[in-house]
Amino acid sequence: MDSLIDQFDIERAEIESVLSDSIGKADDGELFMEYAETEALVFDNGKLKTGTFDTRQGFGLRAVAGEVSAYSHSGDMSEAGLKRAADAVRAVQSASGGTYADAPRGTNRKLYSAESPIGAPSFEEKVKLLETIDAHARNLDERVRQVSVSLAGSWQVVEILRADGHFVRDVRPLVRIGINIVAGEGDRQESGSYGFGGRAGFGEFITTDKWQHGVDEALRMALVNLEAKPAPAGTFDVVLGAGWPGVMLHEAVGHGLEGDFNRKKTSAFSELMGKQVASKGVTVVDNGTIDGRRGSLSVDDEGTPTNDTTLIEDGILVGYMQDRQNARLMGVESTGNGRRQSYAHQPMPRMTNTYMTAGEHDPQEILKSVKDGIYAVSFGGGQVDITSGKFVFDCTEAYEIKDGKVGQPLKGANLIGNGPEAMQRISMVGKDLELDTGIGMCGKQGQGVPVGVGQPTLRMDAVTVGGTGV
Repeated sequence: MDSLIDQFDIERAEIESVLSDSIGKADDGELFMEYAETEALVFDNGKLKTGTFDTRQGFGLRAVAGEVSAYSHSGDMSEAGLKRAADAVRAVQSASGGTYADAPRGTNRKLYSAESPIGAPSFEEKVKLLETIDAHARNLDERVRQVSVSLAGSWQVVEILRADGHFVRDVRPLVRIGINIVAGEGDRQESGSYGFGGRAGFGEFITTDKWQHGVDEALRMALVNLEAKPAPAGTFDVVLGAGWPGVMLHEAVGHGLEGDFNRKKTSAFSELMGKQVASKGVTVVDNGTIDGRRGSLSVDDEGTPTNDTTLIEDGILVGYMQDRQNARLMGVESTGNGRRQSYAHQPMPRMTNTYMTAGEHDPQEILKSVKDGIYAVSFGGGQVDITSGKFVFDCTEAYEIKDGKVGQPLKGANLIGNGPEAMQRISMVGKDLELDTGIGMCGKQGQGVPVGVGQPTLRMDAVTVGGTGV
């Protein structure tokens, strides 16, 4: 599509003049422009329940001075709309030293093509696919009682223009497929779900083998939960599975390593730079450069190229995730983690793809090392307090471990602990690093952005487990 700058119906030189006058004497700031298309279909209980298509377009203008930022946004991409926004943010100049920050470094990296994933297949073909998935799932097992399938896709174009003339354009596709199955026997019924996706067209994800694998996994989890017994409560050695269980790392540790929480000293990891915060052998990175991953971007929402940033290295805290404002205030460089939900939101330090790197142990070796414990394969919801580091996570698939062997499935297991303390309880790290299947969404201060998580199989010693079993 044409440049979003052209929507203002004035010459670029005049736009730059408005920016120079309104934010050029601030410490930093930018004009963020966005166009986005979003489509979502939900097939539930044998029928198409919802089908939506939405477009949005607008801009946000930000001026930053020290810890203060002024932000004005509008869906009116006109000369008058831009000038109204400029009037609104101009006041912060008086608090700054008048030296506009240098632009982000340039990059020729473009992770994604300009083509929208929404156009193909057609809406009718997508509905037919949902019907096929629904019928296939119901025919697999007589215990299937309900099937819900969703397809969602978006295509976002962003442009960032600074008062110094630095300009960046980025195109970002995103799709996700979700399958949920309820299975029952008698009066008892349980659910299982599986989702997958990434930053590419639907065609890469709706192949027969992929959606059938998704159905098989959702049904398997539902049937496992039908056999599950109540989880015991107490202190156990816990083995976390590879891949999606990295969501606990994301929540309990990742948020605490974002720059704003540490600058304000409200993180459990504040003032621990250079200190041992995890067991030796534990390395955690945030990597926004992996092509096709849900959290990956060519540039962040301030125009800074994304990076592969090491946060914890061999147990030592070595880095935080930074946007431009927090990086400047802390005297470091931005790591390319300035992200925002849309043009109506200001950027802040956010994760991209956050994961623990591979260790040296075979996964079976890790399981065999546990005499009496719990194998947590997948997680659902959880709660985390960033300041204290305390967390509670619900296991959606878990098993008992007896004498090194995986036993009966468990229902209702919760892992309870403290992020920094839990990192010190890691005693074995597997060599089977996996990233999640492309389903992660992260919330912070009312904003949601797509992210990725991951980890290898790992053992944590003496973890508090909440459960209802005796």
